[in-house]
Amino acid sequence: MNSQQAASAETGGSKPGVTLSCGYGTDRGLRRELNEDSFIASEPVFAVADGMGGHEAGEVASGMCVHALAQLPQLATGERTATASQVQHYLNVADESIRAATGSRAGTTLTGVVVVEQMGIPYWLVLNIGDSRTYRLNQDRLTQVSVDHSEVQELVDTGEITAEQASVHPRRHVVTRALGAGDDTEADYWLLPIEEGDRMMVCSDGLNGEVSDEQMFDILNNVADPQEAADQLIQAALRGGGRDNITVIVVDARNVVNGDVPSTPAPRTAAENEEEDTLPLPQQPK
Repeated sequence: MNSQQAASAETGGSKPGVTLSCGYGTDRGLRRELNEDSFIASEPVFAVADGMGGHEAGEVASGMCVHALAQLPQLATGERTATASQVQHYLNVADESIRAATGSRAGTTLTGVVVVEQMGIPYWLVLNIGDSRTYRLNQDRLTQVSVDHSEVQELVDTGEITAEQASVHPRRHVVTRALGAGDDTEADYWLLPIEEGDRMMVCSDGLNGEVSDEQMFDILNNVADPQEAADQLIQAALRGGGRDNITVIVVDARNVVNGDVPSTPAPRTAAENEEEDTLPLPQQPK
């Protein structure tokens, strides 16, 4: 891994509220000359950026994105106090830096989770812009939390094509939101209370483009060690053709202190989350 791809790659630690452990990896794939993915895996931030633009421009864009996220003050302290508005601020910084460096000729997707707490209750703050993905394995069920910002996803949403048709559509790689390019650079955010045994998987589309949801579920549900799970997912993508760069982060949650708290299952903007003081308050006992 080069310095951009491992801008901050440390396993999660043990703190009151939830104990985290993670595994991660990245691979150039079998057909690309460069690895344009970058990632950060350092508590409380676990995110993957997939650069676009060809040559070295995509690598520059994703690297700048990860570098901007690494400036979140919580990475220095390990505190779980980040807000959606604060995260969006650093994404805006990344967007401006990428445009200045590349003349808007390159961009990057970004997806991942930031671990946050309010009143001692831990949450996954899921963020997404573009078509990299964040999944949640919970109670033996694998769910895609993020929603792709892509042309084919819009066709699926309007019922013009099925999800199966989208996976082989010739324009499946055309994104409608990205940092560093285009007009829309606002990420979507979700707040999910962390539950005991949660496993989050963050990946670039080099994984889900080669590995089916059923294959991902089989590995994530049966391989206990997060590093081994990440390694096996990458190997599965390579066996599937490895046509793109592949990056995977797997984060496990244990010893969770939680209560009956609400989540935000629909995507929201940073501003909308801020209107609720960023995190929904725990429900009061009836």
